Amino acid sequence: MKIVNSLKSAKKRHRDCRVIRRRGRTYVINKTNPRFKARQG
Repeated sequence: MKIVNSLKSAKKRHRDCRVIRRRGRTYVINKTNPRFKARQG
């Protein structure tokens, strides 16, 4: 999982990426390709 300042670029990498907010942190998750996981905060 990458920790990034801006999730906008992480979201654009794949069309299945979803932005999810959990416990005050923002995540990008991708069910089809878990390689694209990212976290902010």
